[in-house]
Amino acid sequence: MVKKMVAIGGGTGMPVLLRGLKELPVDLSAIVTVADDGGSSGKLRNELAMPAPGDIRNVIAALAEAEPMLIDLFQHRFTGQNGLSGHSMGNLLLAAMTSISGDFYNGIKEISRVLKVKGNIYPIANQNVVLHAEMEDGEIVTGESNIPLANKRIKRVFVSPLPVTPLPDAIQAIKQADLIVISPGSLYTSVMPNLIVPEIEHALREARGKVVYVCNVMTQFGETTNYTAGDHIEAIHNHIGADIVSAIIVNNSQIEQDIRKNYAEEHAAPVVYDMERLKVLGVEVIEADIIDHNQRKLRHDTHKIAKLLYDIL
Repeated sequence: MVKKMVAIGGGTGMPVLLRGLKELPVDLSAIVTVADDGGSSGKLRNELAMPAPGDIRNVIAALAEAEPMLIDLFQHRFTGQNGLSGHSMGNLLLAAMTSISGDFYNGIKEISRVLKVKGNIYPIANQNVVLHAEMEDGEIVTGESNIPLANKRIKRVFVSPLPVTPLPDAIQAIKQADLIVISPGSLYTSVMPNLIVPEIEHALREARGKVVYVCNVMTQFGETTNYTAGDHIEAIHNHIGADIVSAIIVNNSQIEQDIRKNYAEEHAAPVVYDMERLKVLGVEVIEADIIDHNQRKLRHDTHKIAKLLYDIL
């Protein structure tokens, strides 16, 4: 029997995770945020009243097994001073297929078929979703791209309009999964928009599989400034309860000084892994070298993470 794995997230962390997982002999599903409101995604969602396609596009590209040239075409972003400037080909194709099929999810399925995607891709909702954040000083900031710019400590995030209705297949995938992975990525703007949807939260609570969170290696300015691993887990607990995430994967390898300096210029620093606090928070801590040491920009190593998750499975 092939084991079932579900990955939940968005942003830049999700595709890195999925590129390794698609090589495994697992039944893979990805549940992806549609709360993005910047750039090409923002323009299309505003002009066409469709869910934001950007995160979905990157996940399709990560899971596609089509010819590399076709994937490059799908990911191509137009430049110059014209009406297409800033748009990516994949976003336009998703918008066109949504228009043709009359439904965003149907559009995703059709493009996934053309690009030979391995696994199932589910948007967190088949509707336009707006993300809001309540800051610790009480200010409400609206829009995924505006939240980090406020540069304030975030108390909670929430979405509108309600109710947000996830796809029944996504709920079923979570409940039947042998392992559920919360991907690395922007904690409040890429990861949390998926978890806070009530039906997703309930499905995670009822899931038979273990829920594992792959912790970020670096903090993110305006979103998780000065956050430890314990702060990441506590934020998840504050949004969906303390009884869902059972384990956290953290990096235990050295981060080189020149990489630290580059990130310091962006007001980012390595996430401190406060082991005792994590244990108090009730999560199992899994330590490993999970970063790609060949990159100048710090990234999780897709193959190391995939192997580690497969061992857990």
